[in-house]
Amino acid sequence: MKITTFFIFIGSLIWIGLACQPKYSEVSPNPGSTTNPDWTTESHSGDAPPSYSVAFSQTDVKTMEITMTADQWKSIQSDMTAKAWGAFGSGNTGGGMPGGNPGGGGSFGDDPAYVALPVRINGKLWDNVGFRLKGNSSLSSAWRSGIYKLPFRLKMDEFEDTYPDIKDQRYYGFKELSMSPGFSDNSLLREKIVADIFRLAGVPAAQTAFYRVYIDFGSGKKYCGVYTMVEVIDDTMVKTQYGEKKGNIYKPESTLQTFVQSQFEKKNNEDKADYSDVQAFISALNAANRTTDPVTWRANLEKTFNVDLFLNYLAVNNTIVNWDSYGAMAHNYYLYNSPTNHLTWIPWDHNMAMNSLSGNGAGGGKAVSLEMTEVNSSWPLIYAIARDAVYYARYKQYVKDFKENVFTLSRINDIIDQNFYLIAPYVTGTEPEQKPYSYLTSTTDFTTGIMALKNHVANRVQAVNYFLK
Repeated sequence: MKITTFFIFIGSLIWIGLACQPKYSEVSPNPGSTTNPDWTTESHSGDAPPSYSVAFSQTDVKTMEITMTADQWKSIQSDMTAKAWGAFGSGNTGGGMPGGNPGGGGSFGDDPAYVALPVRINGKLWDNVGFRLKGNSSLSSAWRSGIYKLPFRLKMDEFEDTYPDIKDQRYYGFKELSMSPGFSDNSLLREKIVADIFRLAGVPAAQTAFYRVYIDFGSGKKYCGVYTMVEVIDDTMVKTQYGEKKGNIYKPESTLQTFVQSQFEKKNNEDKADYSDVQAFISALNAANRTTDPVTWRANLEKTFNVDLFLNYLAVNNTIVNWDSYGAMAHNYYLYNSPTNHLTWIPWDHNMAMNSLSGNGAGGGKAVSLEMTEVNSSWPLIYAIARDAVYYARYKQYVKDFKENVFTLSRINDIIDQNFYLIAPYVTGTEPEQKPYSYLTSTTDFTTGIMALKNHVANRVQAVNYFLK
């Protein structure tokens, strides 16, 4: 063989070999990393779109395993104590319930710090995931009660600067995930099914799915029971359900009587000190012409806020009963400046919804009634709607539509049953939830919680029928 022919032959082999190499999207290990053989573009990379069918499967309960060292668990406890949450298991929770003060004498501590932990989901590893505790009353109560089934949040790439191998790490396209442990809900279903019910009624809400969670606190893996994984609003929910997320996303702690900038946490566009959209909304809502010129008042309000969607939300929320929401508590909602340049209401945090046993007075921990007659001017968005004939008529029509198309006894019971049978093996089965790794004192709590939920639905169906007479 001539030398030139030989080199052509070798060059051809090299070209064929390179051509047969898998592209980036097909590679299993993270390019540039040899530390995690489980890394694929679909499961770990920021290049992949969100896979709801995997991450938020409605037909199976995935297994999540989180491992921390004893020193990391000690560092979490030290951080919580330093941030005024108190010592783990110290008592004095205040119950975290309506009518009671949360642990710490009525206030909550600062957000806990992230720690980098390995997380396995259905056997697949995600390295150095940011893990932090989250919540208000749910966290305070569980923490001071010494219950290990703690609410937490995962941020997949929180530590990418420290660990470049995890740059833009995702969980099947999701950057952040919120894990709700079913605090104050023996049925363990409310966080999941209330979000489903909102979407069935045409109100955008985060996707949810069940996960069974094991956590090693430094002394061996412990079963912490069934959690509901909740899609984070400013991560994927807004873009998926609205088509983009360029507009401002706020997570307010406001009654909407006045604009106080510190009460409107920005979840995006943080570098732009532009709050003009929410300022215009609050100004229009509280304008003096509400009673003197209601036509103009409504027109100006609708230029700044998606009133119809809020009326639909309010109809659902008042029907199912939700004490831990606007009208009783100044939190648990988002405002998104949608592509139509109207602020849009997004509900959040539903573990205490569908429960008639909470509360001790309007605006003091009691859910808003269907009639809304008890709501005072401290809650201007509901107060104004309840006293405007045009808006009240639309609201009542939304209640009627919800009752006829979604909130029927058979349909809601089917939703309850479907989710009950999905998680029951992981709550009362061969490896049941039990204290101090659960809020349940026994497996009976779970079954009686399901019955209480169904009884609540039956009572609310009757209440709606009475309201619509």
